[in-house]
Amino acid sequence: MAGKALIFSAPSGSGKTTIVKHLLANNSDLGFSISASTRDKRGRTEEHGKDYYFLTPDEFKRKIDNNEFIEWEEVYAGNFYGTLKSEIERIWSEGRNVIFDVDVKGGINLKRYFGSKALAIFVKVPSLEILGERLRRRSTESEDSLSRRLFKAKFEMTFQDKFDVVLLNEDLEKSLVEAQRLYDVFKES
Repeated sequence: MAGKALIFSAPSGSGKTTIVKHLLANNSDLGFSISASTRDKRGRTEEHGKDYYFLTPDEFKRKIDNNEFIEWEEVYAGNFYGTLKSEIERIWSEGRNVIFDVDVKGGINLKRYFGSKALAIFVKVPSLEILGERLRRRSTESEDSLSRRLFKAKFEMTFQDKFDVVLLNEDLEKSLVEAQRLYDVFKES
C-alpha cells in the first residue's frame, strides 16, 4: 500500500463534511473516498459516483460477500454504508493521500485497518443543543429522525478517545485552519 489516510468522523451535523470539502479544495494531493450506501439520495443535488455509490441492498450484500469492502456498517436500520477497497486503490494509484468523511464506527474501523498510515480526527460540537440547531437548519430531517440522530450523537461522543485527535468545531474558520495544520504535520511525518 502507498499513500496515507486522513479520516474525519463525527456525529451527523458536526461540520466534518464542510471541513473535508475545504481540505479537498485546498490540497490537490488529497483524493476523496466515496462511500457506498443503500440510503436514498437527498434531493436532486446528490450524484451516484460523486457523493456516494448508491447501491441497492442486494448489490451492497453482494459486495460484502465478495470481500470488496475495507469496512461496512448498518448505520441506521436498513441503511448500510461502507468503504470500497477499489476507492483506496484508485486514489493511491493517482499518487494522492485519501481523505474520508465517515461515521464514527467507520472511522474507528478505518483507523484499525490503516494503523500508523492514518490520522483519525473526531470532529466535536460544543454541545448536543448546538448540534440539534445545526441539524434543524439543514431542513432535511423530520423531528423523529432528528431525535434519533441526537440520541445516536450522544452515544458516538463516547468514542472520541478512540481517535488520534479531537477537533472542537466551535468556530468554523478556526477549525478549518486547525484541520489544515493537522494535515500538513501528518503528511510530512
